[in-house]
Amino acid sequence: MKKIKFNYQVIFAVIILFLLMTAMAVCYQRFKPEVNPDEKKVTLTVISKDKEKKEYSIDTDAQYLEQVMAQAEDLEYSGEAGSYGLMVDTINGQTVLKGDYWAFYVNGQFCNYGISQQPVYNGDAFEIIYTTGDWNED
Repeated sequence: MKKIKFNYQVIFAVIILFLLMTAMAVCYQRFKPEVNPDEKKVTLTVISKDKEKKEYSIDTDAQYLEQVMAQAEDLEYSGEAGSYGLMVDTINGQTVLKGDYWAFYVNGQFCNYGISQQPVYNGDAFEIIYTTGDWNED
């Protein structure tokens, strides 16, 4: 009969990994952005590939950017649902080319979340900018 030899280093590594994952989950729940359900006034600016700007001023009680976009009059957008929410590929009839994308900013900073999870606060200024990738051959 063969004796089974335990590899304590592997067991220790698995325990440490489990503890780290648990700590990360607790930290996320503790520090995730809270959303204010009160009425808010936000601005939304869309900058197309040819640098044309279209601005929207929205009074809303929306919690997330995607809800604000849905409330913006004459703003049309579409995309594909994914694990991070909606991946926008078309805004106001302009679809991104291969290698390009719509970049989302809040108060001058790149959004930390997808539009389905990006919190909205009173006074936020959102920008959606058509961005051309450096690797694009066009």
